[in-house]
Parts: sequence; structure tokens; C-alpha cells
Amino acid sequence: MGRFYDYYEDRIFPHVLELAMKNFGPQREPTLAEARGDVLEIGFGTGLNLPHYPPGVQKLATVDPMDALEEKVARRIAAAPFPVERHKLPADGELPFDTGRFDTVTVTWTLCTIPDVGAALEEMRRVLKPEGRLLFIEHGRSDDPKIARWQDRLNPIQNVIGCGCNLNRAIGPIVESAGFQIQRIEQLIEGPRIFATLYRGAALPKA
Repeated sequence: MGRFYDYYEDRIFPHVLELAMKNFGPQREPTLAEARGDVLEIGFGTGLNLPHYPPGVQKLATVDPMDALEEKVARRIAAAPFPVERHKLPADGELPFDTGRFDTVTVTWTLCTIPDVGAALEEMRRVLKPEGRLLFIEHGRSDDPKIARWQDRLNPIQNVIGCGCNLNRAIGPIVESAGFQIQRIEQLIEGPRIFATLYRGAALPKA
């Protein structure tokens, strides 16, 4: 989209994202409360989840193509009580991890942006242990038809402003279609429903 958009995506958007995502701080701890053992976080961003992981987490691997606010991220990693292994790559390619490695996979406000979200979820399922768990919180398609129609109308604009973010992805069906069995899912409203209809839940990989 040109030099200005590249500049916006690399230099401006990370700061906008950091400020916006800090508002969701209270939702992180209950989302991550059941994380344990060897954990993979998809969509690490600027490390805002780090202080909200419970004591049962032993180590964390992260995947994110974004590389921004490095000094701030380095401080957050240094303060983490477990080792953090970072991988700068997209989530919808083949992940560089053995099948069945992880006890937990976490994904927070990220499924909206991954281009091939189905492929990414299938890789998350592959690297989870059979008894492992996917923990997620995402904004997505409203169950109110009127709001959902507005999400469809505004999505092309949001896709540009949000650097690939989509308003209208149906989170539950997307997770299930990738081979997961949803244990629980709840809808939360955090702000205008067009932008902040949230879905928080947990899922197990199907056999």
C-alpha cells in the first residue's frame, strides 16, 4: 500500500496496539489461569501477557511476526519468572516445534489477524499434547445479526487500520473446524459491541 502504510505498520501501529491492548489487562489473568508446564503463546505482541501467567508455567515459547518496542519487550521478558524463547515468524506456516510438545497453547486477540487462521489452529493442535489445552480470548463476530451486519460493512476499513485485523470472524466455529473440542466458551462485552464482543474459552485437541 505504499511507503506511508509500511511506516504506519512498522512504527506507528505497534504503539497504538500497545495502548489499546493495555485496556484488556483485567481479562488476561482469568484467560491464562489454567496455563501450565511448557507453554506456546501465539501472537506474543509486546509481551503484555507475561505478568499474568500462573506459577505452574515452567517455560514459554512465543510466535509473532511483529518485532516492535524492543526495549519495553526486553524488560518484560527479563522480569518473567520463566525462560522465554522467541520466534519471529507467522503462525499460519509450519511451526518449528515437535508434534505433541506443549502442555498449553495460548492465543489472545490474535486469531482476528492471522491470514490463514485455519492453518494456524491446525498447527496449534499438532504441537499440543493429546491432553493439552488451548486457552483463548478473542474479539469476533457478534451473535446479534444487526451488529454482525455492521461488522461486515466495517471490516474492510478495520482490516486496513488494524493491519489485517478482522471484526467478523466467528471464533467458536473457527476453533472447532480446526480439530478442537471446545470445553467452554463465554461471551464478554468490553466496549462497543461492533469492536469488542469477546469470546473467552478453552479447547482440547480432538483425537
